[in-house]
Amino acid sequence: MKTNYELRYASHPEDAKHYDTNRLRKEHLIETIFVADEVNMVYTMYDRLLVGGAMPVLETLLLESIDPLKSEFFLSRREIGIYNVGGAGKVIVDGETFELNYKEALYLGAGNRTVNFVSNDASAPAKFYFNSAPAHRNYPDRKVTKADAIVMELGSLETANHRNINKMLVKEVIQTCQLQMGMTELAVGSVWNTMPAHTHSRRMEAYFYFEVPEGEVVCHFMGEPTETRHIWMKGDQAVISPEWSIHSAAATSNYTFIWGMAGENLDYSDQDFRKHTELR
Repeated sequence: MKTNYELRYASHPEDAKHYDTNRLRKEHLIETIFVADEVNMVYTMYDRLLVGGAMPVLETLLLESIDPLKSEFFLSRREIGIYNVGGAGKVIVDGETFELNYKEALYLGAGNRTVNFVSNDASAPAKFYFNSAPAHRNYPDRKVTKADAIVMELGSLETANHRNINKMLVKEVIQTCQLQMGMTELAVGSVWNTMPAHTHSRRMEAYFYFEVPEGEVVCHFMGEPTETRHIWMKGDQAVISPEWSIHSAAATSNYTFIWGMAGENLDYSDQDFRKHTELR
């Protein structure tokens, strides 16, 4: 197996105004998440969130600690949320096995523990997408499915944003220190997410886009509300959104994305909305 990681620094909004396309993508886009028999991750200085993925095919993959953590175990001072976006698989935590099927999630609390990823079938490998944030204490591990989720149905086909927001690893469902994660599914014919646009200065966020049909693309919008920027993305890619940035997207097809947040509070509704007509 192989573990790869990259360190990303936080940027000031005044500096980000001067980024060209390549620099914007370098700082915020995570292009490669899933590679066979590898664990890939980005350690971002935005609330020290880790964004990554593990794709076991022929091997069992260990969630190894990386140098920036300065700890023997990855979870020594961290919690983690894991979504399976591939074939059936297992997450094994100190000998305890959690079976994860497609779109099922798992929360693991902090502690000196060994975490392994396994696919049930190498011909249809699991793809484990994860977010991890610093944790001040241990909360119980828990598997969460869509049946456990708090579902918000928003938008309409007429406005091209009919979607279900599945709040899964959130405080109303499980206990976490600061990590909050969920999954938004857009209906056929809808392409817009997170409109009206908003920021939440008390939390940063990462978006992972999947179920993007082959040959289709997502245009992710970010930046200050009056200084917006965009990044063109493919499926199975993620983007880092600073706390001062909006996070929204439109695509050439409907799609699904996983959102993950870390920061000051656990209040999902803590958002600073901006009118469509205020965006620039």
